[in-house]
Amino acid sequence: MEKSMQDQRKLEAFGRLLKIMDELREQCPWDRKQTMESLRNLTIEETYELADAILAGDLDEVKEELGDIMLHMVFYAKIADEKGAFDIADALNAVCEKLIKRHPHIYGDVKVNGEEDVKRNWEQLKLKEGKRSVLAGVPNSLPAMVKAYRMQEKTKQVGFEWENAEQVWEKVEEEIAEFKETLSPEFTQEKREEEFGDVLFSLVNYARFQGIDPETALERVNQKFKKRFEYIEAHAGKDLQEMSLEEMDALWNEAKK
Repeated sequence: MEKSMQDQRKLEAFGRLLKIMDELREQCPWDRKQTMESLRNLTIEETYELADAILAGDLDEVKEELGDIMLHMVFYAKIADEKGAFDIADALNAVCEKLIKRHPHIYGDVKVNGEEDVKRNWEQLKLKEGKRSVLAGVPNSLPAMVKAYRMQEKTKQVGFEWENAEQVWEKVEEEIAEFKETLSPEFTQEKREEEFGDVLFSLVNYARFQGIDPETALERVNQKFKKRFEYIEAHAGKDLQEMSLEEMDALWNEAKK
């Protein structure tokens, strides 16, 4: 009975959002003016704000950002409905059908032995549905590091994978050596960039083998660097351009404490 009441509360909240969206689209000049294209960058911004809240472990902020993103999803569906393309029910039913179809171990008689089997079956089912490539689902506009990780994860599901982490680390060392060769004057900047990209790609692969999300790891370092450098700025006592590197480094070491 309690679960039924909780489900009803959730449905009522979603219905409330749909009603408010209808009212805003009809009555608010700003909301009436928006298009899918005008919302796109705002949605990307909201997604990054959610990502920041997750890294910060701030669940109140996560709740707020989830609401903002849900509003955007309802907004897109409202615009599509006005165009006669689809409505929010069509979008929700489509993802429900996809989830049922791609989880035959839950809704069918397929047996799996763990997470890796589930992911492998998911990619195989996508190919059977007519996807051109296992990489077709990786958006072109993803940040490069996230894209590298996702491509490596996807090709793993069809067997394109190293056997162990030691092999991957050997590849990292090989790529670093090749990059160092390009530092001599006879190599072009374009070649250096290419080899440096190979180093980063191989490091992302090694991180994946070690269960590390490289994007999250780098962002945590970004935040740590920002916090420590802001400490230097706050405690410098004079213009940073007038300080020696040794003076700034001393404050950096203080910040580390």
